[in-house]
Amino acid sequence: MSKSVEQSKPATPSGPTRKIWIVFAVVAGLSLAADQASKIWARDALPVYPAGCEVPEAMAARQCVGVAVSVVEDYWDWRLSMNHGSAFGLFSSQDGARVFLSVVGVLAVLGMLWMMKKSRADQVVLHWALALVAGGAVGNLIDRIYFGVVTDFVLWRYKAKEWPVFNIADVVLVVGVGLMFIDMILESRKEKAHRAALAS
Repeated sequence: MSKSVEQSKPATPSGPTRKIWIVFAVVAGLSLAADQASKIWARDALPVYPAGCEVPEAMAARQCVGVAVSVVEDYWDWRLSMNHGSAFGLFSSQDGARVFLSVVGVLAVLGMLWMMKKSRADQVVLHWALALVAGGAVGNLIDRIYFGVVTDFVLWRYKAKEWPVFNIADVVLVVGVGLMFIDMILESRKEKAHRAALAS
Protein backbone atom coordinates (compact mmCIF):
# COMPACT_ATOMS: atom_id res chain seq x y z
CA MET A 1 0.00 0.00 0.00
CA SER A 2 1.38 3.40 -0.98
CA LYS A 3 2.17 6.11 1.56
CA SER A 4 -0.47 8.47 0.09
CA VAL A 5 -3.20 5.82 0.41
CA GLU A 6 -2.17 5.10 3.99
CA GLN A 7 -2.35 8.80 4.83
CA SER A 8 -5.85 9.07 3.35
CA LYS A 9 -7.22 6.31 5.58
CA PRO A 10 -8.91 7.70 8.68
CA ALA A 11 -7.45 6.54 11.97
CA THR A 12 -9.52 3.95 13.79
CA PRO A 13 -11.10 5.74 16.77
CA SER A 14 -10.23 4.16 20.10
CA GLY A 15 -12.50 3.81 23.09
CA PRO A 16 -11.99 5.37 26.52
CA THR A 17 -8.70 4.50 28.19
CA ARG A 18 -8.18 3.51 31.82
CA LYS A 19 -7.17 7.11 32.57
CA ILE A 20 -10.44 8.38 31.08
CA TRP A 21 -12.44 5.94 33.21
CA ILE A 22 -10.58 7.17 36.30
CA VAL A 23 -11.41 10.80 35.43
CA PHE A 24 -15.05 9.77 34.91
CA ALA A 25 -15.16 8.08 38.32
CA VAL A 26 -13.48 11.04 40.08
CA VAL A 27 -15.79 13.66 38.52
CA ALA A 28 -18.90 11.57 39.21
CA GLY A 29 -17.70 10.83 42.75
CA LEU A 30 -16.95 14.47 43.56
CA SER A 31 -20.33 15.53 42.19
CA LEU A 32 -22.03 12.90 44.33
CA ALA A 33 -20.03 13.86 47.43
CA ALA A 34 -20.79 17.57 47.02
CA ASP A 35 -24.48 16.80 46.57
CA GLN A 36 -24.80 14.50 49.57
CA ALA A 37 -22.69 16.69 51.87
CA SER A 38 -24.76 19.78 51.01
CA LYS A 39 -28.01 17.89 51.61
CA ILE A 40 -26.82 16.66 55.03
CA TRP A 41 -25.95 20.27 55.91
CA ALA A 42 -29.34 21.51 54.70
CA ARG A 43 -31.31 18.92 56.68
CA ASP A 44 -29.30 19.64 59.85
CA ALA A 45 -28.87 23.42 59.66
CA LEU A 46 -31.83 25.02 57.89
CA PRO A 47 -34.86 26.08 59.98
CA VAL A 48 -38.34 24.59 59.66
CA TYR A 49 -41.81 25.54 60.90
CA PRO A 50 -43.02 24.42 63.34
CA ALA A 51 -39.68 24.11 65.15
CA GLY A 52 -38.72 20.59 66.18
CA CYS A 53 -40.27 19.04 63.09
CA GLU A 54 -38.60 15.74 62.17
CA VAL A 55 -36.58 16.09 58.97
CA PRO A 56 -37.09 14.56 56.51
CA GLU A 57 -39.93 12.31 57.74
CA ALA A 58 -42.43 14.97 58.84
CA MET A 59 -41.52 17.27 55.97
CA ALA A 60 -42.02 14.41 53.51
CA ALA A 61 -45.51 13.97 55.00
CA ARG A 62 -46.05 17.72 54.52
CA GLN A 63 -46.51 18.28 58.26
CA CYS A 64 -44.05 21.20 58.29
CA VAL A 65 -42.31 23.53 55.89
CA GLY A 66 -38.89 25.06 55.45
CA VAL A 67 -38.24 28.64 56.54
CA ALA A 68 -36.35 30.82 54.05
CA VAL A 69 -32.91 32.11 55.02
CA SER A 70 -31.79 35.00 52.84
CA VAL A 71 -28.40 34.75 51.11
CA VAL A 72 -28.88 37.59 48.61
CA GLU A 73 -32.00 39.57 49.43
CA ASP A 74 -34.80 39.24 46.83
CA TYR A 75 -32.69 36.88 44.71
CA TRP A 76 -31.32 33.87 46.62
CA ASP A 77 -32.51 32.01 49.72
CA TRP A 78 -31.81 28.73 51.46
CA ARG A 79 -35.15 26.97 52.06
CA LEU A 80 -35.41 23.33 52.96
CA SER A 81 -37.88 21.32 50.89
CA MET A 82 -38.64 17.63 50.37
CA ASN A 83 -39.31 16.93 46.72
CA HIS A 84 -41.46 13.89 45.86
CA GLY A 85 -40.75 14.33 42.16
CA SER A 86 -37.74 14.84 39.91
CA ALA A 87 -35.44 17.79 39.25
CA PHE A 88 -36.96 21.21 40.03
CA GLY A 89 -40.12 19.59 41.44
CA LEU A 90 -41.38 17.98 38.22
CA PHE A 91 -43.91 15.12 38.67
CA SER A 92 -44.05 15.77 42.43
CA SER A 93 -47.82 15.33 42.64
CA GLN A 94 -48.13 12.02 40.82
CA ASP A 95 -48.69 8.72 42.64
CA GLY A 96 -45.96 6.14 42.23
CA ALA A 97 -43.37 8.83 41.50
CA ARG A 98 -40.85 7.28 43.92
CA VAL A 99 -40.74 3.90 42.18
CA PHE A 100 -40.96 5.30 38.67
CA LEU A 101 -38.25 7.94 39.20
CA SER A 102 -36.00 5.45 41.02
CA VAL A 103 -36.18 3.11 38.03
CA VAL A 104 -35.51 6.03 35.69
CA GLY A 105 -32.49 6.99 37.83
CA VAL A 106 -31.02 3.48 37.67
CA LEU A 107 -31.57 3.33 33.90
CA ALA A 108 -29.97 6.76 33.50
CA VAL A 109 -26.81 5.66 35.31
CA LEU A 110 -26.63 2.46 33.26
CA GLY A 111 -27.13 4.56 30.13
CA MET A 112 -24.25 6.85 31.08
CA LEU A 113 -21.94 3.86 31.57
CA TRP A 114 -22.99 2.40 28.22
CA MET A 115 -22.39 5.73 26.45
CA MET A 116 -18.97 6.00 28.11
CA LYS A 117 -18.03 2.54 26.86
CA LYS A 118 -19.12 3.45 23.31
CA SER A 119 -17.44 6.87 23.30
CA ARG A 120 -14.12 7.71 21.66
CA ALA A 121 -11.02 8.67 23.61
CA ASP A 122 -11.04 12.17 22.07
CA GLN A 123 -14.61 13.02 23.21
CA VAL A 124 -13.47 14.85 26.34
CA VAL A 125 -16.57 17.05 26.59
CA LEU A 126 -18.83 13.99 26.44
CA HIS A 127 -16.83 12.21 29.14
CA TRP A 128 -17.29 15.14 31.53
CA ALA A 129 -20.97 15.36 30.61
CA LEU A 130 -21.60 11.68 31.33
CA ALA A 131 -19.70 11.86 34.62
CA LEU A 132 -21.74 14.84 35.82
CA VAL A 133 -25.05 13.29 34.80
CA ALA A 134 -24.12 10.01 36.49
CA GLY A 135 -23.08 11.78 39.70
CA GLY A 136 -26.22 13.89 39.80
CA ALA A 137 -28.50 10.97 39.02
CA VAL A 138 -26.97 8.82 41.77
CA GLY A 139 -27.19 11.74 44.24
CA ASN A 140 -30.94 12.10 43.82
CA LEU A 141 -31.38 8.33 43.55
CA ILE A 142 -29.82 7.81 47.00
CA ASP A 143 -32.28 10.30 48.51
CA ARG A 144 -35.25 8.77 46.77
CA ILE A 145 -34.43 5.19 47.79
CA TYR A 146 -33.38 6.00 51.37
CA PHE A 147 -35.89 8.73 52.28
CA GLY A 148 -38.57 8.41 49.61
CA VAL A 149 -38.06 12.11 48.79
CA VAL A 150 -35.23 14.29 47.48
CA THR A 151 -33.76 17.06 49.63
CA ASP A 152 -33.86 20.48 47.91
CA PHE A 153 -32.68 23.71 49.50
CA VAL A 154 -31.55 26.30 46.92
CA LEU A 155 -34.21 28.88 46.09
CA TRP A 156 -33.64 31.48 43.38
CA ARG A 157 -36.23 34.20 43.01
CA TYR A 158 -36.88 37.71 41.85
CA LYS A 159 -38.86 39.42 44.61
CA ALA A 160 -42.09 37.35 44.79
CA LYS A 161 -41.43 35.24 41.68
CA GLU A 162 -39.69 31.96 42.57
CA TRP A 163 -37.77 29.34 40.59
CA PRO A 164 -38.50 25.78 41.81
CA VAL A 165 -36.26 24.81 44.73
CA PHE A 166 -33.30 22.65 43.67
CA ASN A 167 -30.07 21.02 44.86
CA ILE A 168 -26.48 20.36 43.75
CA ALA A 169 -27.46 17.15 41.94
CA ASP A 170 -29.93 19.13 39.81
CA VAL A 171 -27.18 21.62 38.95
CA VAL A 172 -24.65 19.00 37.81
CA LEU A 173 -27.38 17.21 35.86
CA VAL A 174 -28.24 20.40 33.96
CA VAL A 175 -24.56 21.18 33.31
CA GLY A 176 -23.99 17.60 32.16
CA VAL A 177 -26.91 17.68 29.73
CA GLY A 178 -25.68 21.05 28.43
CA LEU A 179 -22.25 19.55 27.79
CA MET A 180 -23.91 16.68 25.92
CA PHE A 181 -25.50 19.18 23.55
CA ILE A 182 -22.10 20.85 23.07
CA ASP A 183 -20.59 17.44 22.23
CA MET A 184 -23.36 16.87 19.68
CA ILE A 185 -22.56 20.22 18.05
CA LEU A 186 -18.82 19.44 17.97
CA GLU A 187 -19.46 16.01 16.49
CA SER A 188 -21.75 17.51 13.85
CA ARG A 189 -19.06 20.03 12.86
CA LYS A 190 -16.44 17.27 12.66
CA GLU A 191 -18.73 15.23 10.43
CA LYS A 192 -19.37 18.20 8.13
CA ALA A 193 -15.64 18.96 7.94
CA HIS A 194 -14.91 15.31 7.13
CA ARG A 195 -17.51 15.28 4.35
CA ALA A 196 -16.16 18.52 2.93
CA ALA A 197 -12.63 17.09 2.93
CA LEU A 198 -13.79 13.99 1.08
CA ALA A 199 -15.69 16.09 -1.47
CA SER A 200 -12.72 18.36 -2.20
